[in-house]
Amino acid sequence: MAGPYDLVVIGTGPGGYVCAIRASQLGQKVAVVEKRSSHGGTCLNVGCIPSKALLHASELFDEAGHGFAGMGIGVTPKLDLEKMMAFKADGVKGNVDGIAFLMKKNRIDTYHGVGRITAPGKVEVTPEDGDTAVLETGAIVIATGSDVARLPGIEIDEQQVVSSTGALELKQVPNKLLIVGAGVIGLELGSVWRRLGAEVHVVEYLDRIIPGMDLEVAKQFQKILTKQGFTFQLGSKVTGLKRNGSGCTVTVEPATGGDTQEIAADVVLVAIGRVPYTEGLGLEDVGVAIDNRRRVVVDEHFQTNVPGIYAIGDVIAGPMLAHKAEDEGVALAEILTGQAGHINYGVIPSVVYTAPEVASVGSTEEELKEAGIEYKAGKFPFMANGRAKVNRTTDGFVKVLADAQTDRILGVHMVGPHVGELIAEAAVIMEFGGSAEDLARTCHAHPTLTEAVKEAALAVDKRAIHM
Repeated sequence: MAGPYDLVVIGTGPGGYVCAIRASQLGQKVAVVEKRSSHGGTCLNVGCIPSKALLHASELFDEAGHGFAGMGIGVTPKLDLEKMMAFKADGVKGNVDGIAFLMKKNRIDTYHGVGRITAPGKVEVTPEDGDTAVLETGAIVIATGSDVARLPGIEIDEQQVVSSTGALELKQVPNKLLIVGAGVIGLELGSVWRRLGAEVHVVEYLDRIIPGMDLEVAKQFQKILTKQGFTFQLGSKVTGLKRNGSGCTVTVEPATGGDTQEIAADVVLVAIGRVPYTEGLGLEDVGVAIDNRRRVVVDEHFQTNVPGIYAIGDVIAGPMLAHKAEDEGVALAEILTGQAGHINYGVIPSVVYTAPEVASVGSTEEELKEAGIEYKAGKFPFMANGRAKVNRTTDGFVKVLADAQTDRILGVHMVGPHVGELIAEAAVIMEFGGSAEDLARTCHAHPTLTEAVKEAALAVDKRAIHM
């Protein structure tokens, strides 16, 4: 029996490791359990970080081949995919090594192996090699994240049929990549391989891309991606797949049923979402309640129905986002030490890291209409922004939605250059209950892309200057 600990966290993805660090800062004796050999979970190892490395490298490659000449830079880029993958791996290693350092710095004990809750206050850790350990603790946090959602009847082999994990490790650029799902993951990874030379075809069950995002933004984004070379087959479903020596043949039919067609592809990426990872934790044995989507049910303090067992991140309700999990980890650590940990779920930004990027925070127009909330909208195109024009990054716009009576900002939605960074300004002002007028009256540096955000706020009251 190891311990006793004040807190044992199962899973060291963004939610788990942040929760452990914050708890240690607050004087708790903490241990973490991680089944991987490295910390960071899906995000750092096979998700957010490696995909951003490839997005960055492929964007530069694409720009060198198609954009540099117009700026007077004559180059002919040559792809070394093996070296690009090494660049990605080096970035991943730097991040996961950084988490290992933080664990040591904060005096957090690490147990590598599969964690299973055998009773409230007890976690059994089974390593690949060695003896099983039993940890005794005052509180247990489930932070095991999520796994790839599967298509029934279609096996993912990470060679011809890949998940996001396999799509980050392809040994050569496919001639044709078929993506099942037009969500964030599919469009980001599709962008990587499209820039490197693949023909990209996206099949989506719904009649739109990036579900959950503002519809006007989604429509504009689809037009931009189509101009880049994506092809979209919306309102369609994959009903079968056959492998052959050189690739796959995918059977597709309308979502509502109808005539089928066959599409040949070298690689098929299944990107239909993610599901909570709750298998093998012993939840049923100790009586922890889960809902019909396999999510752990928690109260407003992240506690399950079993006292002393808590959960955060992708395994509970809410958006499956690393930063949401991080903030929940901090809030829970503070709650467990008598502080007032809190999450404002109305102000959690979402970003699609393509080029251009898409970013959103707060309510969409569709959500406001459904809720019967009267609002005013202000929009400003990057075409009218001086910095965007000189940088030749004029695709997209910023939209600010404000309450028709109070002017309080209810949502901000963007598609355009670097909007993944610009969205933070919107999140900050919304966190403080700011108005469109507040944002419009704040001095923004010139020339910057942020001026488009200010102008969209001015446009709420129909007084944008540069349009």
